Amino acid sequence: MNPLLPSSCSSSPLSNLYPLPHAFSFHWPSIPSSTTSTTVASKPTLHFCTYSATNQANPTTTDLSLTTASDDQRLLSLLRQRKTEEAWSLYTQFCHLPNPTCLSRLVSQLSYQNNSLSLKRAQSILTRLRHERQLHRLDANSLGLLAVSATKSGQILYAVSLINSMLRSGYLPHVKAWSAVLSRLASSPDDGPIQAIKLFKSVTRRVRRFSDVTMVAESRPDTAAFNNVLNACANIGDKNMFLQLFDEMSEFGAEPDIMTYNIIIKLCARCNRKDLLVFVLERAIENGVSLCMTTLHSLVAAYVGFSDLETAEKIVQAMREERRDLCKIMREANMEDLIDDERDLTENEELGQSGEDIVFEKLLPNWIEAINTEPPLLPKAYAPDCRIYTTLMKGYMKQGRVSDTIRMLEAMRHQDDNSSHPDHVTYTTVVSTLVRAGSMDRARQVLAEMTRIGVPANRITYNILLKGHCQQLQIDKAKELLKEMTDDAEIQPDVVSYNTLIDGCIQVDDSAGALAFFNEMRAKGIAPTKISYTTLMKAFALSGQPKLANQVFDEMFKDPRVRVDLIAWNMLVEGFCKLGSIEEAKKIVERMKENGFYPNVATYSSLANGIALARKPGEALLLWKEVKERCMVQKDREKSDSNSPCPPTLKPDEGLLDTLADICVRAAFFQKALEIVACMEENGIPPNKTKYKKIYVEMHSRMFTSKHASQARRDRRRERKRAAEAFKFWLGLPNSYYGSEWRLGPTDEGDYA
Repeated sequence: MNPLLPSSCSSSPLSNLYPLPHAFSFHWPSIPSSTTSTTVASKPTLHFCTYSATNQANPTTTDLSLTTASDDQRLLSLLRQRKTEEAWSLYTQFCHLPNPTCLSRLVSQLSYQNNSLSLKRAQSILTRLRHERQLHRLDANSLGLLAVSATKSGQILYAVSLINSMLRSGYLPHVKAWSAVLSRLASSPDDGPIQAIKLFKSVTRRVRRFSDVTMVAESRPDTAAFNNVLNACANIGDKNMFLQLFDEMSEFGAEPDIMTYNIIIKLCARCNRKDLLVFVLERAIENGVSLCMTTLHSLVAAYVGFSDLETAEKIVQAMREERRDLCKIMREANMEDLIDDERDLTENEELGQSGEDIVFEKLLPNWIEAINTEPPLLPKAYAPDCRIYTTLMKGYMKQGRVSDTIRMLEAMRHQDDNSSHPDHVTYTTVVSTLVRAGSMDRARQVLAEMTRIGVPANRITYNILLKGHCQQLQIDKAKELLKEMTDDAEIQPDVVSYNTLIDGCIQVDDSAGALAFFNEMRAKGIAPTKISYTTLMKAFALSGQPKLANQVFDEMFKDPRVRVDLIAWNMLVEGFCKLGSIEEAKKIVERMKENGFYPNVATYSSLANGIALARKPGEALLLWKEVKERCMVQKDREKSDSNSPCPPTLKPDEGLLDTLADICVRAAFFQKALEIVACMEENGIPPNKTKYKKIYVEMHSRMFTSKHASQARRDRRRERKRAAEAFKFWLGLPNSYYGSEWRLGPTDEGDYA
C-alpha cells in the first residue's frame, strides 16, 4: 500500500459516527496550500438509474444481490490497485450505490488527486448521496479529504459547508482537514477571519464533549490549528479573542512555537503597538523557542509598515555586521520614540490602565519587567537574506524613494552570499517603484533585464505593468503587454489582469472595451470576482447605462462564488441617480434593505445628488427625515432597553448635508434647511453661508413681500415666512429678528429649537 494515500475505509456505516475511535483514520503527508477564489461544486452531469421496490421471486433477488456484490468487489479491487480512473468509469456504469467501503475509498482517492476534474467527480458522488439521503455511507476520512481538496482548489465556501455539515451529522474531521480549511479562511477577505474563529470554536466545542481524550485524539487542535485561528484574530486585530485562544493552547497540550510568536508580531502591528515588537522577540528567546529568518523578516516588515525605516535599516545593518544585540537596538528605538512623542506622565498612566495593555501584559509578561532587565542576545547571528533586503526595499518604494530602491538592487547584486542576490520578487518591487513614479519606460527596461539575466518575471510583475499603463491611460500599450505576456512569456493572465484592464477601459470611457475584456475573461474559464462585477457595473453606471449595470448586478447576485457587498449596491444606486431616476434608485434601496444591507453615507449622497438632478425637492424632505432618524439611532438605543436589531448609527459627511441643504434652500424649505445646518454644526462641519446667502438673494429676496397677495394666501404662508426670517437671521441678512431674542417655535414637522 502506498503510504501517501488514505487508508482503507471501514465497511460499516456505523463506523462513520465519531463515538467510535477507529473512524478517525486520516493520512495526509502535508498541509495543503490554499488559494483565494471561492467556488462551489457544480451539479453532476451523470444520470443514474435506480431500482424501485418490486415483489420479485427470490431467485431473481438473489441473482441481483450476487451481481451487486460482484460489481462492488471489482470496484474495490480497482481502488486497491490505485486505478482510480478505471474505478470511476466502472462506478458510472452502476445502477446501484456501491457499498460504504467502495464509496469512501473512491471519494478519498478522487480527492487526493487534487485536480479540478477529480474534485468535480468526488463532489458529484456527494451530491448523489445527498439526494438519496445516503450520506452516512461516507466516513470522516473521505469527507475530510474532500474538504482539503476543495480548499486547495479555492472552493473555500464549499469546504467550510462540508466541515460544518460533518459536525452537524456527528462526524469529527481530522485536525489536518479542518485546520487546512481554517488556514485558508484566516487569510480570506471580508468576514473570512471571523468565520475561521467560528469554525474553530465549533470543532473544539464538540471535542470537549469527550472525557476520553484518546477517542478524539486525531481531531483535537494542535499547535498548527491554533496558529491558524490566532492568525485570523491578528488579521482583524481582535486582541481579546487572541488572548482567550492563546490561553486555551495549554488545555489541549499545544505549545507555542516560533510561528505563534511571528503571529504575535503581526498582532502588535495591527494594534499599532510598535513599542511591543522587541518584547515579542525577547519572550521567544527567554522561552527557548528556536528563531528563524521569518521572525526577523516579520520584525523588519513591521517597522516598514510603521514607516520607521530608520530602525529597519539599523536591524538590517546589524545583521550584516553579524551582531546579536538586535533587542538592544529595538529598545533604544522605543526610547527615541518616547522622547519624540513628548507624552506626559499622566497620559502614560492612562495608557497603562487600558484594556489593550492588560491583554498584552498577559501575552508578554516580560514587557512589564523590562525596565529592570537587560535586553537578551540572539542565540546566534543571522545574515540578512534576499527576502529581508526586499522588504526594506518595499519601504523605500512606499515612500517614493526611487534612487534608494535602485541602490539597494545594485548592492544586492554585489553580495557574496547567493541567498542575498535579487530574485523575481526583488525585481518586481523595483518595477512597482518605477510604475508608482510614472517611469513606465524604465519599468519596461527592468522587465527586459530580468529576461536577459534569466530571472523570469511572473504574473504579478506583468499585472503591475498593466496597471501602470492603464493609470497613464495607455490602453493600447496595455493590450500589447497582455499579448507579450501570453505569447512570449507564456504566462496566462488571471482575474487581476482582467480587472486591471476593465478598470483601464473605464478611465478612457470605453464601456464596450470593458465588457469585451469581461467576456474574454469568462470565455477563458476565469471566474469573475467581486471586483470584476463592481468594476463592470461602474463602467455602465458612468456611461449612463444603469439597466446594463443592473443586469451585471443580477449575475453577481446569482453567482455563488461571490458575496455581494454594500459597494455593489451603492454602485447600482449611483447609476440610476446619475440619470435622475429616483424611483428606480429607491426600489434598489428597498431591495438592499430586504437583503440585510443598510444604506450608508455613500448611498444617501447618491440619492441626494439624484434628487437635485431630478429637481424633486419633496423627495429631499423624505430623505432628510430618514437621515435624521439614522443619526439619532445611538441616542435612541441608549434610552431604550430593547434588544431588537436596529440600523447602525449614521455619521453624515459634508457632501451629503451640503447637497440636502442646497436643495432645501432653493425650494424655500427654510425650516428644514435650518435643521440640516444645525446637524452640520453638531458634526463639526462648517456650513457654507456664502453659498446659501447667494442662493437666497438670487431666488428669494422678494419672497413674501407682495402687498397685493390675498389675506388667505398670506395666512397660508405665515409659518413659511417665519422660517424664512429665521434663516435670514442665520445668514446675517436683514430680518425681523434683529435686536431681539427669537425662537423658532415647534411645528407639526418637528423643528430644532
